[in-house]
Amino acid sequence: QVQLVESGGGLVQAGGSLRLSCAASGRILSSSIIGWFRQATGKEREFVAGIRWGYGTTNYADSVKGRFTISRDKAENTAYLEMNSLKPEDAGLYYCARGTSYYQGPSGWPDWGQGTQVTVSS
Repeated sequence: QVQLVESGGGLVQAGGSLRLSCAASGRILSSSIIGWFRQATGKEREFVAGIRWGYGTTNYADSVKGRFTISRDKAENTAYLEMNSLKPEDAGLYYCARGTSYYQGPSGWPDWGQGTQVTVSS
């Protein structure tokens, strides 16, 4: 089991930027995916971005392509989500999670952090 702790959320104006961090304790296998999900009030949790831990290959939701960048520092056991050109609709509770397949919904990802709140003012 991997424990995940998110940080970096906050209040930002539309058009601004934030950088989220996901610090992991425990060994992350190369085949694992570290993903970012978000959940707005009254909505379902949705996938935002993911990175394959070993190869570093990435995957993004269409809604964030070109604005968000996911990366990881294997030495620090930490993943990041750089969010630029933020929109009010990007607001929500952002979670990082560990999984093994992009084809599984959130319930198929075994390990989750507690989340960090992102608020975007218009």
